[in-house]
Amino acid sequence: MTITYNCTSDDQRAEGLQHAKRAISEKKCIVIPTDTVYGIAADAFSPMAVTLLLASKGRSRQMPPPVLIPRINALDGLATEVPADARALAQALWPGGLTLILHAQPSLDWDLGETKGTVALRMPDDHIALDLLGMTGPLAVSSANRTGQEAAQTAAEARLQLADSVEVYLEGGFRPIEGTAAVPSTIVDATSTPFRVVRQGAIELERLREIVPSILGFGEAVGQEAPVGEAPTQEGAGPDVEGPVHGSDPVAANGEVKPDDS
Repeated sequence: MTITYNCTSDDQRAEGLQHAKRAISEKKCIVIPTDTVYGIAADAFSPMAVTLLLASKGRSRQMPPPVLIPRINALDGLATEVPADARALAQALWPGGLTLILHAQPSLDWDLGETKGTVALRMPDDHIALDLLGMTGPLAVSSANRTGQEAAQTAAEARLQLADSVEVYLEGGFRPIEGTAAVPSTIVDATSTPFRVVRQGAIELERLREIVPSILGFGEAVGQEAPVGEAPTQEGAGPDVEGPVHGSDPVAANGEVKPDDS
């Protein structure tokens, strides 16, 4: 039975987290708040759970979900050959609105879709999300909405779109801030050099360049400036990554940014 928990109440928060943990272990989907938007989450290591997540959103395996992690040191367990500059970005900007595309550990027993050996990782700056991730481990997470629809900024909005395809809704209030538009995480492809922004979002290019000066902006080539007004910031306007993290469906297998994610 689908249940919504008001996580602004300590009692419901504790009960909701336990129910969400149980639902994840049973390969079901849940909805959680993040620092960007609400995300639909599932066990990253269960192909069945990831398939259910994609079906709930109405999306194909060609748009694999990103993975949320509870701590920076989980980076090396899920990604391989992590560049020093990618590690510097994570240390400076996690937890926060940055998603990093990296080469996935080849030994991992998971199936997120057509990733072509990459994984998009993010550590969200949200206490509810981090508490749950600490209980469950890494979760595949995408924005909590049907593909092509507006990203949910409350659990109630997510439930209107996802209904009974989700076991548990954790309501934590408006994300990111009431009265503001949904803004997804910024996605950086760190699988080749120079790094490049494949979706512009919560973290500005100027902030990224304070850490990695050579990083290319969205639509920018080496030696060129990024085209004015062409960096998508809203779901459906550009790359598809972890929701605004949202979850997170950031980048397609070919590294192309698709709309509709955290």
